[in-house]
Amino acid sequence: MKIVVVEDDINMRKSLEIALGEFQEFHVKTYKSATEALKKMDPEADLVITDINMPGMDGIEFVKALDGKHDVIVITGNATLNRAIESVRLGVKDFLTKPFEIDTLVEAITRNAKLRERVKAHPVKEAVEKPEGFLATSSALSKAIALAQKAAKTDASVLLLGESGVGKELFARYIHTHSPRCNGPFVALNMAAIPENLLESELFGFEKGAFTDANATKKGQFELAQGGTLFLDEIGEMPASLQAKLLRVIQQREVMRLGGGKPQAIDVRIISATNADILEKIASGAFREDVYYRLNTIPLCIPPLRERLDEIAPISQAVLARVSQEYGLGEKTLSEAAKTALLEYPWPGNIRELISVIERAAILSDGVEIECEDLFLESRQSGKKIDTMEKELIKEVLASVQYDKIRASELLGMGQGTLETKCQKYNL
Repeated sequence: MKIVVVEDDINMRKSLEIALGEFQEFHVKTYKSATEALKKMDPEADLVITDINMPGMDGIEFVKALDGKHDVIVITGNATLNRAIESVRLGVKDFLTKPFEIDTLVEAITRNAKLRERVKAHPVKEAVEKPEGFLATSSALSKAIALAQKAAKTDASVLLLGESGVGKELFARYIHTHSPRCNGPFVALNMAAIPENLLESELFGFEKGAFTDANATKKGQFELAQGGTLFLDEIGEMPASLQAKLLRVIQQREVMRLGGGKPQAIDVRIISATNADILEKIASGAFREDVYYRLNTIPLCIPPLRERLDEIAPISQAVLARVSQEYGLGEKTLSEAAKTALLEYPWPGNIRELISVIERAAILSDGVEIECEDLFLESRQSGKKIDTMEKELIKEVLASVQYDKIRASELLGMGQGTLETKCQKYNL
Protein backbone atom coordinates (compact mmCIF):
# COMPACT_ATOMS: atom_id res chain seq x y z
CA MET A 1 0.00 0.00 0.00
CA LYS A 2 1.54 3.29 -1.11
CA ILE A 3 1.16 5.95 1.59
CA VAL A 4 2.13 9.61 1.32
CA VAL A 5 2.71 11.60 4.53
CA VAL A 6 2.74 15.40 4.34
CA GLU A 7 3.89 17.04 7.57
CA ASP A 8 6.02 20.17 8.04
CA ASP A 9 7.18 19.26 11.57
CA ILE A 10 10.35 17.23 11.04
CA ASN A 11 9.98 15.23 14.26
CA MET A 12 6.40 14.26 13.58
CA ARG A 13 7.31 13.44 9.98
CA LYS A 14 10.24 11.23 10.98
CA SER A 15 8.22 9.59 13.74
CA LEU A 16 5.43 8.68 11.35
CA GLU A 17 7.89 7.47 8.72
CA ILE A 18 9.68 5.21 11.19
CA ALA A 19 6.52 3.91 12.85
CA LEU A 20 4.61 3.19 9.62
CA GLY A 21 7.76 1.80 8.01
CA GLU A 22 7.69 -1.09 10.47
CA PHE A 23 4.65 -2.47 8.65
CA GLN A 24 5.74 -4.47 5.60
CA GLU A 25 2.49 -3.77 3.76
CA PHE A 26 3.09 0.00 3.89
CA HIS A 27 5.40 1.78 1.45
CA VAL A 28 5.77 5.25 2.95
CA LYS A 29 7.00 8.43 1.29
CA THR A 30 7.12 11.69 3.26
CA TYR A 31 7.16 15.34 2.20
CA LYS A 32 7.73 18.48 4.23
CA SER A 33 5.16 20.57 2.35
CA ALA A 34 2.01 20.24 0.28
CA THR A 35 3.73 22.01 -2.60
CA GLU A 36 6.56 19.47 -2.64
CA ALA A 37 4.07 16.60 -2.44
CA LEU A 38 2.07 17.85 -5.40
CA LYS A 39 5.23 18.01 -7.49
CA LYS A 40 6.82 14.71 -6.47
CA MET A 41 4.24 12.28 -5.08
CA ASP A 42 3.37 9.09 -6.93
CA PRO A 43 0.11 9.62 -8.84
CA GLU A 44 -0.73 5.99 -8.03
CA ALA A 45 -0.52 6.55 -4.25
CA ASP A 46 -3.29 4.77 -2.35
CA LEU A 47 -3.57 7.15 0.60
CA VAL A 48 -2.44 10.62 1.62
CA ILE A 49 -2.00 11.54 5.30
CA THR A 50 -1.67 15.28 5.81
CA ASP A 51 -1.49 17.85 8.57
CA ILE A 52 -3.59 21.02 8.23
CA ASN A 53 -1.47 23.82 9.68
CA MET A 54 1.50 24.05 7.32
CA PRO A 55 3.38 27.04 5.88
CA GLY A 56 2.60 27.98 2.30
CA MET A 57 -0.20 25.74 1.08
CA ASP A 58 -2.13 24.44 4.09
CA GLY A 59 -3.83 21.06 4.37
CA ILE A 60 -7.26 22.25 3.23
CA GLU A 61 -5.82 23.86 0.09
CA PHE A 62 -3.81 20.69 -0.48
CA VAL A 63 -6.94 18.52 -0.30
CA LYS A 64 -8.64 20.82 -2.82
CA ALA A 65 -5.63 20.56 -5.13
CA LEU A 66 -5.77 16.75 -4.96
CA ASP A 67 -9.30 17.07 -6.37
CA GLY A 68 -10.52 13.71 -5.10
CA LYS A 69 -7.80 11.72 -6.87
CA HIS A 70 -6.55 10.17 -3.64
CA ASP A 71 -8.07 9.02 -0.36
CA VAL A 72 -7.04 11.40 2.43
CA ILE A 73 -6.73 11.16 6.20
CA VAL A 74 -6.23 14.44 8.05
CA ILE A 75 -4.27 14.70 11.31
CA THR A 76 -4.86 17.84 13.31
CA GLY A 77 -4.51 19.55 16.67
CA ASN A 78 -7.45 20.86 18.68
CA ALA A 79 -6.78 24.37 17.39
CA THR A 80 -7.52 23.27 13.84
CA LEU A 81 -10.26 20.74 14.58
CA ASN A 82 -12.93 22.94 12.98
CA ARG A 83 -10.90 23.07 9.78
CA ALA A 84 -10.54 19.30 9.85
CA ILE A 85 -14.31 19.05 10.06
CA GLU A 86 -14.58 21.33 7.04
CA SER A 87 -12.37 18.90 5.15
CA VAL A 88 -15.12 16.28 5.41
CA ARG A 89 -17.05 18.36 2.90
CA LEU A 90 -14.10 17.95 0.53
CA GLY A 91 -14.27 14.17 0.75
CA VAL A 92 -11.62 13.47 3.40
CA LYS A 93 -12.12 9.87 4.59
CA ASP A 94 -11.13 10.35 8.21
CA PHE A 95 -9.44 12.73 10.63
CA LEU A 96 -7.48 12.11 13.82
CA THR A 97 -6.89 14.68 16.52
CA LYS A 98 -3.41 15.06 17.99
CA PRO A 99 -1.97 13.59 20.11
CA PHE A 100 -2.74 10.00 19.11
CA GLU A 101 -1.12 6.57 19.25
CA ILE A 102 0.38 5.12 16.08
CA ASP A 103 -1.99 2.17 16.44
CA THR A 104 -4.90 4.58 16.05
CA LEU A 105 -3.48 5.83 12.76
CA VAL A 106 -2.81 2.28 11.55
CA GLU A 107 -6.40 1.36 12.37
CA ALA A 108 -7.61 4.34 10.33
CA ILE A 109 -5.40 3.34 7.39
CA THR A 110 -6.61 -0.28 7.53
CA ARG A 111 -10.21 0.89 7.87
CA ASN A 112 -9.89 3.09 4.80
CA ALA A 113 -8.38 0.25 2.74
CA LYS A 114 -11.18 -2.07 3.84
CA LEU A 115 -13.77 0.55 2.95
CA ARG A 116 -12.27 1.02 -0.51
CA GLU A 117 -12.26 -2.72 -1.19
CA ARG A 118 -15.84 -3.20 -0.04
CA VAL A 119 -17.07 -0.30 -2.15
CA LYS A 120 -15.35 -1.90 -5.17
CA ALA A 121 -16.91 -5.26 -4.35
CA HIS A 122 -20.41 -3.78 -4.10
CA PRO A 123 -21.03 -1.43 -7.02
CA VAL A 124 -23.59 1.25 -6.30
CA LYS A 125 -27.01 0.25 -7.53
CA GLU A 126 -29.44 2.67 -9.08
CA ALA A 127 -29.45 5.75 -6.90
CA VAL A 128 -32.17 5.91 -4.32
CA GLU A 129 -34.26 9.01 -4.69
CA LYS A 130 -33.54 11.27 -1.74
CA PRO A 131 -36.55 12.57 0.18
CA GLU A 132 -37.25 16.24 -0.19
CA GLY A 133 -36.56 18.54 2.71
CA PHE A 134 -35.38 17.53 6.15
CA LEU A 135 -34.97 13.96 7.39
CA ALA A 136 -35.97 14.75 10.96
CA THR A 137 -37.15 17.53 13.20
CA SER A 138 -36.51 18.96 16.66
CA SER A 139 -37.71 21.98 18.57
CA ALA A 140 -34.53 23.91 17.72
CA LEU A 141 -34.82 23.05 14.03
CA SER A 142 -38.54 23.87 13.96
CA LYS A 143 -37.83 27.42 15.08
CA ALA A 144 -35.27 27.90 12.32
CA ILE A 145 -37.64 26.43 9.71
CA ALA A 146 -40.44 28.73 10.86
CA LEU A 147 -38.20 31.74 10.24
CA ALA A 148 -37.13 30.30 6.88
CA GLN A 149 -40.79 30.00 5.86
CA LYS A 150 -41.37 33.66 6.68
CA ALA A 151 -38.22 34.67 4.79
CA ALA A 152 -39.27 32.61 1.77
CA LYS A 153 -42.39 34.69 1.24
CA THR A 154 -40.29 37.82 0.74
CA ASP A 155 -37.62 38.62 -1.82
CA ALA A 156 -35.18 39.91 0.79
CA SER A 157 -31.56 38.77 1.01
CA VAL A 158 -31.00 36.08 3.64
CA LEU A 159 -27.76 35.38 5.50
CA LEU A 160 -27.53 31.84 6.89
CA LEU A 161 -25.28 31.55 9.93
CA GLY A 162 -24.06 28.37 11.57
CA GLU A 163 -21.23 25.92 11.97
CA SER A 164 -19.87 23.85 9.12
CA GLY A 165 -22.13 20.93 8.28
CA VAL A 166 -25.39 22.15 9.85
CA GLY A 167 -27.27 22.14 6.54
CA LYS A 168 -27.02 25.71 5.27
CA GLU A 169 -27.45 24.74 1.61
CA LEU A 170 -30.48 22.63 2.54
CA PHE A 171 -32.01 25.71 4.16
CA ALA A 172 -31.15 27.81 1.12
CA ARG A 173 -32.92 25.31 -1.15
CA TYR A 174 -35.86 25.17 1.25
CA ILE A 175 -36.27 28.96 1.09
CA HIS A 176 -36.01 28.91 -2.70
CA THR A 177 -38.51 26.05 -3.05
CA HIS A 178 -41.09 27.86 -0.89
CA SER A 179 -40.60 31.26 -2.52
CA PRO A 180 -42.31 32.91 -5.52
CA ARG A 181 -39.08 32.14 -7.41
CA CYS A 182 -39.51 28.36 -7.01
CA ASN A 183 -39.93 27.84 -10.76
CA GLY A 184 -36.66 29.64 -11.47
CA PRO A 185 -33.14 28.16 -11.19
CA PHE A 186 -31.32 27.57 -7.93
CA VAL A 187 -27.58 28.15 -8.44
CA ALA A 188 -25.06 27.42 -5.67
CA LEU A 189 -21.48 28.69 -5.57
CA ASN A 190 -18.96 27.94 -2.82
CA MET A 191 -16.54 30.86 -2.40
CA ALA A 192 -13.96 28.73 -0.60
CA ALA A 193 -13.87 26.05 -3.30
CA ILE A 194 -12.82 28.27 -6.22
CA PRO A 195 -9.36 29.86 -6.61
CA GLU A 196 -9.41 33.62 -6.17
CA ASN A 197 -8.14 34.25 -9.70
CA LEU A 198 -11.10 32.34 -11.18
CA LEU A 199 -13.84 33.54 -8.85
CA GLU A 200 -14.56 36.82 -10.62
CA SER A 201 -15.11 35.19 -14.02
CA GLU A 202 -17.19 32.46 -12.37
CA LEU A 203 -19.48 35.03 -10.75
CA PHE A 204 -19.79 37.57 -13.52
CA GLY A 205 -18.92 35.62 -16.68
CA PHE A 206 -16.65 36.75 -19.51
CA GLU A 207 -16.64 37.65 -23.19
CA LYS A 208 -14.65 35.78 -25.80
CA GLY A 209 -11.09 37.07 -25.85
CA ALA A 210 -11.36 38.74 -22.43
CA PHE A 211 -8.20 36.94 -21.33
CA THR A 212 -5.92 34.11 -22.40
CA ASP A 213 -7.88 30.88 -23.00
CA ALA A 214 -11.21 32.75 -23.10
CA ASN A 215 -12.15 31.00 -26.33
CA ALA A 216 -15.89 31.51 -25.99
CA THR A 217 -18.33 33.73 -24.15
CA LYS A 218 -19.46 32.36 -20.81
CA LYS A 219 -22.34 33.43 -18.60
CA GLY A 220 -21.58 33.96 -14.94
CA GLN A 221 -23.49 32.54 -12.00
CA PHE A 222 -25.59 35.67 -11.66
CA GLU A 223 -26.86 35.32 -15.22
CA LEU A 224 -27.42 31.59 -14.82
CA ALA A 225 -29.58 32.29 -11.75
CA GLN A 226 -31.77 34.78 -13.65
CA GLY A 227 -35.31 34.71 -12.28
CA GLY A 228 -34.29 32.44 -9.42
CA THR A 229 -31.94 32.26 -6.46
CA LEU A 230 -28.15 32.51 -6.21
CA PHE A 231 -26.71 30.84 -3.13
CA LEU A 232 -23.28 32.18 -2.17
CA ASP A 233 -21.82 29.74 0.34
CA GLU A 234 -18.82 30.65 2.53
CA ILE A 235 -19.40 34.33 1.73
CA GLY A 236 -16.93 35.25 4.47
CA GLU A 237 -14.14 33.88 2.25
CA MET A 238 -14.96 36.23 -0.63
CA PRO A 239 -11.84 38.20 -1.57
CA ALA A 240 -11.93 41.87 -0.63
CA SER A 241 -11.29 42.80 -4.25
CA LEU A 242 -14.62 41.28 -5.29
CA GLN A 243 -16.74 42.59 -2.45
CA ALA A 244 -17.00 46.06 -4.00
CA LYS A 245 -18.14 44.50 -7.30
CA LEU A 246 -20.70 42.38 -5.47
CA LEU A 247 -22.04 45.49 -3.74
CA ARG A 248 -22.42 47.24 -7.10
CA VAL A 249 -24.32 44.25 -8.52
CA ILE A 250 -26.69 44.23 -5.55
CA GLN A 251 -27.30 47.98 -5.76
CA GLN A 252 -27.62 48.33 -9.53
CA ARG A 253 -29.12 44.91 -10.29
CA GLU A 254 -26.84 44.39 -13.26
CA VAL A 255 -23.56 42.63 -14.00
CA MET A 256 -20.73 43.33 -16.39
CA ARG A 257 -18.94 40.34 -17.88
CA LEU A 258 -15.16 40.46 -17.94
CA GLY A 259 -14.15 42.06 -21.21
CA GLY A 260 -17.72 43.20 -21.82
CA GLY A 261 -18.86 46.71 -22.65
CA LYS A 262 -22.54 46.43 -21.87
CA PRO A 263 -24.05 45.54 -18.49
CA GLN A 264 -26.59 42.72 -18.22
CA ALA A 265 -29.72 43.33 -16.15
CA ILE A 266 -30.37 40.63 -13.56
CA ASP A 267 -33.34 39.58 -11.45
CA VAL A 268 -31.83 37.35 -8.80
CA ARG A 269 -32.44 36.77 -5.11
CA ILE A 270 -29.25 36.31 -3.09
CA ILE A 271 -28.98 33.89 -0.20
CA SER A 272 -25.56 33.74 1.40
CA ALA A 273 -24.04 31.66 4.17
CA THR A 274 -20.99 31.59 6.39
CA ASN A 275 -19.59 29.61 9.30
CA ALA A 276 -17.07 32.37 10.04
CA ASP A 277 -17.40 35.12 12.63
CA ILE A 278 -18.40 37.71 10.07
CA LEU A 279 -18.44 40.57 12.60
CA GLU A 280 -14.84 39.76 13.52
CA LYS A 281 -13.93 39.84 9.83
CA ILE A 282 -15.60 43.25 9.53
CA ALA A 283 -13.66 44.53 12.57
CA SER A 284 -10.39 43.31 11.06
CA GLY A 285 -11.18 44.86 7.68
CA ALA A 286 -11.43 41.51 5.89
CA PHE A 287 -15.12 42.00 5.06
CA ARG A 288 -16.94 45.17 4.07
CA GLU A 289 -19.61 46.34 6.47
CA ASP A 290 -21.81 47.76 3.68
CA VAL A 291 -21.80 44.40 1.86
CA TYR A 292 -22.68 42.63 5.12
CA TYR A 293 -25.75 44.80 5.69
CA ARG A 294 -26.87 44.29 2.10
CA LEU A 295 -26.67 40.51 2.51
CA ASN A 296 -28.01 40.41 6.06
CA THR A 297 -31.56 41.74 5.55
CA ILE A 298 -32.86 38.57 7.21
CA PRO A 299 -30.30 36.71 9.37
CA LEU A 300 -31.11 33.06 10.07
CA CYS A 301 -29.06 31.15 12.63
CA ILE A 302 -29.08 27.37 12.15
CA PRO A 303 -28.43 25.51 15.43
CA PRO A 304 -25.68 22.85 15.60
CA LEU A 305 -26.55 19.16 15.80
CA ARG A 306 -25.61 18.96 19.49
CA GLU A 307 -28.65 21.19 20.13
CA ARG A 308 -30.83 18.99 17.91
CA LEU A 309 -30.33 15.57 19.51
CA ASP A 310 -33.84 14.41 18.56
CA GLU A 311 -32.71 14.36 14.93
CA ILE A 312 -29.72 12.05 15.34
CA ALA A 313 -31.59 8.72 15.45
CA PRO A 314 -33.97 9.35 12.51
CA ILE A 315 -31.22 10.84 10.33
CA SER A 316 -29.01 7.85 11.12
CA GLN A 317 -31.77 5.39 10.22
CA ALA A 318 -32.55 7.20 6.97
CA VAL A 319 -28.88 7.26 5.92
CA LEU A 320 -28.46 3.63 6.97
CA ALA A 321 -31.43 2.56 4.83
CA ARG A 322 -30.17 4.52 1.83
CA VAL A 323 -26.62 3.18 1.97
CA SER A 324 -27.79 -0.39 2.57
CA GLN A 325 -29.99 -0.21 -0.51
CA GLU A 326 -27.37 1.50 -2.68
CA TYR A 327 -24.70 -1.10 -1.94
CA GLY A 328 -26.98 -4.11 -1.57
CA LEU A 329 -25.91 -4.64 2.04
CA GLY A 330 -29.22 -5.99 3.27
CA GLU A 331 -31.12 -4.66 6.26
CA LYS A 332 -28.91 -3.14 8.97
CA THR A 333 -29.79 -1.62 12.32
CA LEU A 334 -28.02 0.28 15.08
CA SER A 335 -27.46 -1.41 18.44
CA GLU A 336 -28.59 0.38 21.59
CA ALA A 337 -24.94 0.99 22.51
CA ALA A 338 -24.32 2.55 19.10
CA LYS A 339 -27.37 4.79 19.48
CA THR A 340 -26.11 5.92 22.88
CA ALA A 341 -22.64 6.63 21.46
CA LEU A 342 -24.16 8.74 18.70
CA LEU A 343 -26.07 10.81 21.26
CA GLU A 344 -23.02 11.30 23.48
CA TYR A 345 -20.60 12.34 20.73
CA PRO A 346 -20.36 16.18 20.36
CA TRP A 347 -20.58 16.21 16.52
CA PRO A 348 -18.28 19.14 15.74
CA GLY A 349 -18.91 18.42 12.04
CA ASN A 350 -22.69 18.35 12.59
CA ILE A 351 -24.99 16.57 10.13
CA ARG A 352 -22.33 16.23 7.46
CA GLU A 353 -20.12 14.34 9.89
CA LEU A 354 -23.03 12.19 11.13
CA ILE A 355 -23.85 11.12 7.57
CA SER A 356 -20.19 10.30 6.89
CA VAL A 357 -19.91 8.18 10.06
CA ILE A 358 -23.10 6.21 9.35
CA GLU A 359 -22.20 5.61 5.71
CA ARG A 360 -18.80 4.26 6.68
CA ALA A 361 -20.19 2.11 9.50
CA ALA A 362 -22.82 0.59 7.22
CA ILE A 363 -20.21 -0.45 4.64
CA LEU A 364 -17.57 -1.69 7.09
CA SER A 365 -19.74 -3.52 9.62
CA ASP A 366 -19.86 -7.29 9.17
CA GLY A 367 -23.07 -8.02 11.05
CA VAL A 368 -26.70 -7.02 10.67
CA GLU A 369 -26.45 -4.86 13.77
CA ILE A 370 -23.99 -1.96 13.83
CA GLU A 371 -22.13 -1.91 17.13
CA CYS A 372 -20.51 1.00 18.95
CA GLU A 373 -17.02 0.02 17.77
CA ASP A 374 -18.18 0.10 14.13
CA LEU A 375 -18.67 3.87 14.44
CA PHE A 376 -14.97 4.58 15.17
CA LEU A 377 -15.76 7.79 17.04
CA GLU A 378 -12.90 7.49 19.53
CA SER A 379 -10.20 8.43 17.01
CA ARG A 380 -11.97 11.73 16.34
CA GLN A 381 -11.55 12.85 19.93
CA SER A 382 -8.22 13.76 21.51
CA GLY A 383 -6.78 11.88 24.45
CA LYS A 384 -4.31 9.31 23.12
CA LYS A 385 -0.69 10.35 22.69
CA ILE A 386 1.80 10.28 19.89
CA ASP A 387 4.31 11.85 22.32
CA THR A 388 5.72 8.35 22.94
CA MET A 389 6.85 8.20 19.31
CA GLU A 390 8.70 11.51 19.58
CA LYS A 391 10.26 10.45 22.89
CA GLU A 392 11.59 7.22 21.38
CA LEU A 393 12.93 9.06 18.32
CA ILE A 394 14.82 11.62 20.43
CA LYS A 395 16.10 8.89 22.75
CA GLU A 396 17.39 6.86 19.80
CA VAL A 397 19.13 9.84 18.20
CA LEU A 398 20.76 10.88 21.49
CA ALA A 399 22.09 7.37 22.03
CA SER A 400 23.50 7.23 18.48
CA VAL A 401 25.62 10.35 19.10
CA GLN A 402 26.65 9.48 22.68
CA TYR A 403 24.25 12.11 24.04
CA ASP A 404 25.92 15.00 22.22
CA LYS A 405 22.95 17.37 22.23
CA ILE A 406 24.47 19.73 19.69
CA ARG A 407 24.88 16.87 17.19
CA ALA A 408 21.47 15.43 18.13
CA SER A 409 19.73 18.77 17.55
CA GLU A 410 21.28 18.92 14.07
CA LEU A 411 20.09 15.41 13.20
CA LEU A 412 16.62 16.09 14.57
CA GLY A 413 16.34 19.43 12.80
CA MET A 414 15.43 21.35 15.95
CA GLY A 415 17.10 24.08 17.98
CA GLN A 416 19.19 23.18 21.00
CA GLY A 417 16.79 25.02 23.29
CA THR A 418 13.84 23.05 21.88
CA LEU A 419 15.74 19.79 22.31
CA GLU A 420 16.60 20.68 25.90
CA THR A 421 12.94 21.45 26.64
CA LYS A 422 11.82 18.11 25.18
CA CYS A 423 14.52 16.23 27.10
CA GLN A 424 13.16 17.74 30.30
CA LYS A 425 9.60 16.93 29.26
CA TYR A 426 10.45 13.27 28.61
CA ASN A 427 12.96 12.94 31.48
CA LEU A 428 15.77 12.01 29.06
